Amino acid sequence: MRRRLVAAAALALLAACATPPEPQRAPVGESPFVYVKNTDIVTEWDPSRSYSNEIIAFQNVYETLTFWNPVTKKSAPRLATSWRSSADGRTWTFTLRPGVTFHTGRPLDADAVKASIERTMKAKTGASYIWDAVSSIRAEGPQTVTFALKYPVPLDLVASAGYAAYIYDTQAAPDLGNWFRQGKDAGSGPYTVTRWNKGKEDELTLTAYDGYWGGWRRPHYNTIKYKAVPDAERAYRMLQNGEASFVDRLDPALFARASAAPGLRTSDRTSFTTAVMLFNTAAGPMKDIRVRKAVQQAIDYQGLIKALKGSVMPASGVIPEGLLGHVPNRVPEQNLEGAAKLLQQAGYGPGGRPLRLRLTYGEGEADEQVLARRLRATLRQLNVTLDVRGMHWNAQWELGKRRGQDIFVMYWWPDYADGFSYFGQVFHSANPPVMNLSYLNDQTLDALLAPLPELTVTDRPAAQQSYERATNRVLDQRVAAALPWVVKSQRAFLGGIRGYDDNPAYPDVVFVYDLRPSG
Repeated sequence: MRRRLVAAAALALLAACATPPEPQRAPVGESPFVYVKNTDIVTEWDPSRSYSNEIIAFQNVYETLTFWNPVTKKSAPRLATSWRSSADGRTWTFTLRPGVTFHTGRPLDADAVKASIERTMKAKTGASYIWDAVSSIRAEGPQTVTFALKYPVPLDLVASAGYAAYIYDTQAAPDLGNWFRQGKDAGSGPYTVTRWNKGKEDELTLTAYDGYWGGWRRPHYNTIKYKAVPDAERAYRMLQNGEASFVDRLDPALFARASAAPGLRTSDRTSFTTAVMLFNTAAGPMKDIRVRKAVQQAIDYQGLIKALKGSVMPASGVIPEGLLGHVPNRVPEQNLEGAAKLLQQAGYGPGGRPLRLRLTYGEGEADEQVLARRLRATLRQLNVTLDVRGMHWNAQWELGKRRGQDIFVMYWWPDYADGFSYFGQVFHSANPPVMNLSYLNDQTLDALLAPLPELTVTDRPAAQQSYERATNRVLDQRVAAALPWVVKSQRAFLGGIRGYDDNPAYPDVVFVYDLRPSG
């Protein structure tokens, strides 16, 4: 017994005299995690303005105060470890995680949070509207930040948003906008940007940040590579050959093959992502509401669901099931007889003047291609020619901002796990248009939407009623859009990867730090 005590004392003395252990460094030598997507990766580098596909990379580079947990359906800690609100919901105080640094080396403290969010608010673009309720931000000590609100909103949920909620180092460079345009980052997340090849297949590379607060004590991926591969067949072959680790979406036939393939795993979950067809309400032949209504009625909704073989679900209303504002029992149906009558009333259709419409969709989006092809065949029967153009997302979006199409097809998901952004960003009046690519200018709808963020907190039944009226306004009274389906998130990845979990609030995002590398 004495000998063991002596040994223990000696070990304690050695520990006291030894130099402190070095911080755990990021792993090296691991095979990279290769994410293959069918569209461009980065549209906007500035985290205050980001509002597109770069979410899949940014959620590994930047962090937010909170994180939406799909199991509890509540906010969970991220950069903030705890938070509280006043009884009236107009004051929120967040306690920050200690010891966090930006990739620039500077500390992430309350002053940095204040500066970051204030810069995003000032940008007034992208999803910066999420902070509209904020009247002031105070740094109360290094780890405490308090928000004063003009009206109550669920700020813990807002702070988990996939866009515009990122905390970043506003002191990274004197000209921060130029810094970001060079493909540099100022985040605090587990990975940092090391290479950007704009417009190339091998578009973006991230590497592990040694100083990440979460540490690197267990196996992790050291490198993430993002590749843009529009050809779904080729993306699947890359996965089979081990050239890719993860493919975010495959067509139904390829997903079925992946589900049965040895060495691969698949994930099939419901999502908050909807397919949206936005009709040009401002110019061209679809300025006539009868033409818009005819196209809306010509869509073979049930046929599309069957054709896409389990990869999508029927849409009911504008907001998908699982979020406040969803309107059940509103599944649309095809009505070709009604479509023909509407076209004839407008001077087109069978026996009338020929009509030509242009539809754009995202190149590489196999489901959207099926939609375009089937709608073109249907409209041909009604003396309507549909010019279909598949485009890289960045080019499609730029054309859309110039009102260069009659029908704009895209996928939409919420900025945070709430229904407001389906309306507030897509259908609220906006000049110039950003995501309001139906160019709808409707003061009645705007007035209906204005109180919704507050009603979500103070009177949820009233908020639900407002969402139902807004749904009727957009789809029936103004006929600004059609929603053919809600996406099922069908992913395929290498069988050795562990820890992947699909989170509908962050569509297509793989939180790579949480994964266990494949052998």
